[in-house]
Amino acid sequence: MTLSQKCQYALRAMYEITRTQDDWPIKSAEIAEAQDIPPRFLENILAQLKQGGFVDSKRGKEGGYMLPDPQCDVPVGEVIRFIQGELAPVHCMIEGPPECKLYGKCPFKPMWERALEAVLDVYDHTTFRDLIREHQAEAD
Repeated sequence: MTLSQKCQYALRAMYEITRTQDDWPIKSAEIAEAQDIPPRFLENILAQLKQGGFVDSKRGKEGGYMLPDPQCDVPVGEVIRFIQGELAPVHCMIEGPPECKLYGKCPFKPMWERALEAVLDVYDHTTFRDLIREHQAEAD
């Protein structure tokens, strides 16, 4: 259930865009520097996030990126699923019958389902604003 590097970059970009709301629009170079994301990867990720409706952009010298609605509070899980797809602790939970003789009668299936439910609960009930508040509280 490891998140890809691309997904981690997308989460960090969303975090930075949300965090800098008072300075919108924020340039991609500023996002890249603040979150240590390679600029060439970030442009593609931002385009994908825009396509998904997670961010909006403004062109020109004063352009950059922002959330489509300053009040929106996106759950982390939505971005993860959009960038990476469905999550599961083992492939058979997503891909269907593998070449496993235990498929359908696996003694581990209930445990895998509980693990997935726990992880998704955290991802789906944590927003980027929650992360910002948590980080600010740690810094104080």
